[in-house]
Amino acid sequence: MDTALADLDLAARTLRARIIETSHKTGTPHLGSCLSCADILTAAYFGVMNIDPAQPKHPDRDRLILSKGHAAPALFQALAMRGFFPLSDMDDYGADGSVFGEHPPTPDYLPGVEAATGSLGHGLPMGLGMAFAGRLRGSQHRVFAILGDGECNEGSVWEAAMLAPSIGLDRVAAIVDFNKWQATDRSREVMKLDPLADKWRAFGWSVYEVDGHDLDALVKLLRRVPDGSGKPVAIIAHTVKGKGVSFMEDDNNWHYRIPTEAEVAKAKQELGLA
Repeated sequence: MDTALADLDLAARTLRARIIETSHKTGTPHLGSCLSCADILTAAYFGVMNIDPAQPKHPDRDRLILSKGHAAPALFQALAMRGFFPLSDMDDYGADGSVFGEHPPTPDYLPGVEAATGSLGHGLPMGLGMAFAGRLRGSQHRVFAILGDGECNEGSVWEAAMLAPSIGLDRVAAIVDFNKWQATDRSREVMKLDPLADKWRAFGWSVYEVDGHDLDALVKLLRRVPDGSGKPVAIIAHTVKGKGVSFMEDDNNWHYRIPTEAEVAKAKQELGLA
């Protein structure tokens, strides 16, 4: 493993450990959903995006919107690790008055956050607005929106999917964290998602499928946005809910379960960070 990839791997494992530790300390749920997108966040923030934590509002920065806002604990930890605010700021996670809750706050409250999300289906439409505004003023910034697969049940996602190619927004990417679960059942059992890649393709997007835990592949793919096709980019990232910890992987109980102290220790050992 080369040095850059080794650094990304360490960042991803550290991110997972911090998410799990914070869940235990504060009773914050949605562990499975956080862990499934941890590698996507790591690839974006540590390997791809044009951002400067010292200038979080720079007009030409790349934007990332975590549309699946219930995975906010993963976003907060990634932003802190990237230097947008001190790691110690999260010591009051979940306390009364804290900006750190189960979903992202509005951008004015926390540097690095681009949109308050959690009401599913809103992140991609907001991202299109940011991309369109950038084009109007001649900016070369890119917009990455991370969606849950269950979020693709929402009609507003498909309205946005129709709009983006209609107006030629090619500096935007929809990244679907396809972990195959929703809160109560398999995603495919709740709604007819398949064939998911073909659906995005039919709406006029340039579509790629990738192992959502292959950091090298993720970085290379995200760096290709825009990909020269003139189309917006849809990335179907095949992931595993709870990825990185054997007793959490593909177990939907971890959508709401909180780890015990012993489980935190076991998870950190598996992550090589004990």
